[in-house]
Amino acid sequence: MLDTVAPGPDIDVLMNDIGRKAKAAARPLGFASAEAKNKALNAMADAILANKAHILAGNAKDLKDIEGSETLASFVDRLTLNDKRIAEMAEGIRAIAALADPVGEVIAAWDRPNGLKIERVRTPLGVIGVIFESRPNVTADAGALCLKAGNAVILRCGSDSRRSSQAIHACMVEGLKAAGLPEHAIQLVPVIDRAAVGAMLRGLDGAIDVIVPRGGKSLVARVQNEARVPVFAHLEGLCHIYVDGSADLEMAKKIVVNAKMRRTGICGAAETLLVDAAAVGTHLTPLLEVLTDVGCEIRASAAVLKVAPGLKPATEEDWSTEYLDAIISVAVVDGISGAIAHIQKYSSNHTEAVIAEDPGVVERFFTEVDSAILLHNASTQFADGGEFGMGAEIGIATGKMHARGPVGVEQLTSFKYRVRGAGQTRP
Repeated sequence: MLDTVAPGPDIDVLMNDIGRKAKAAARPLGFASAEAKNKALNAMADAILANKAHILAGNAKDLKDIEGSETLASFVDRLTLNDKRIAEMAEGIRAIAALADPVGEVIAAWDRPNGLKIERVRTPLGVIGVIFESRPNVTADAGALCLKAGNAVILRCGSDSRRSSQAIHACMVEGLKAAGLPEHAIQLVPVIDRAAVGAMLRGLDGAIDVIVPRGGKSLVARVQNEARVPVFAHLEGLCHIYVDGSADLEMAKKIVVNAKMRRTGICGAAETLLVDAAAVGTHLTPLLEVLTDVGCEIRASAAVLKVAPGLKPATEEDWSTEYLDAIISVAVVDGISGAIAHIQKYSSNHTEAVIAEDPGVVERFFTEVDSAILLHNASTQFADGGEFGMGAEIGIATGKMHARGPVGVEQLTSFKYRVRGAGQTRP
């Protein structure tokens, strides 16, 4: 059971001890063999499947705790585990094990005229702090990714998912022990007091090298504002789909519905649909109808209301709202130029999609839109590390330094230079 400890010195002592243990574990992990790490990962997957009943029991208690509260359906969906999601969790860990070991990979190599041979080589970041809400699967995903990249990780879950996360974490530790790796390589903060978050943001006396927040806007904003260590994060997923006049209508209908409705509570769900003014007579009404048919509420711009006057008018706030629900804002734009202008004004630089057959439109979209993930003729819900072949992700980064887009094993490494000489001295 995760307990609440009174804020103050006790929290700081506890958290700094966790930091010291993580830093001590990170050193041997940095040069652990691929075989040892993969053995641990596969043992973790086995343990998760073997302890499915225990994990589901913990999850049932977490879900019961939020019964009767005014909790969004998307939040409940993120918290909920079932047989399928547990199987996917184990499969994701095995997929990470199957990836090439990034540590020690030579990224680039070149020779200098003086005979020096230089290599740029991947190396672990060290200790990663992950602060997350409502998604117990992050315990497995983050633990596995950090381990594969040779990093220790400190996980701090929200009170909403504490029992689920604890049950999953026990399986991760079981895997570490099976492979003879330090059990403190993956630690779950054993308190739900928010003072623990503050301690992590201060870096645990220099132990934490990077913070990754996974949660709502308020959590991520706090992390970005208060962290004294680097942060990989996105504040929100204001994802757009632009349907060009050249788009295949049937393809557009299928993609728009999937992008919005497959899972409304994930950061890759589309929140705004932009339709080319040249396609109002052919594409707009069928797109509105197919969204309405699947139960999606539409917030319409003035131009859209002229075609469908019964819809709810969009406000200025709608264009910058991450609904995380079966709601989408729809606007008519003046071609690709209008779409780009709208995205530049309102996007959170997470994920955008263009549906078009005109290669010139696609080229402009890919060149001029500056978001972490851009898609052509595909759903925004592919904004996921697993779908990118990374096994899983620790989050989606929308910043421009070091990591951008899905943060997988490669993004959880830095690099160093190895320079080999034969007695050279600098004149």
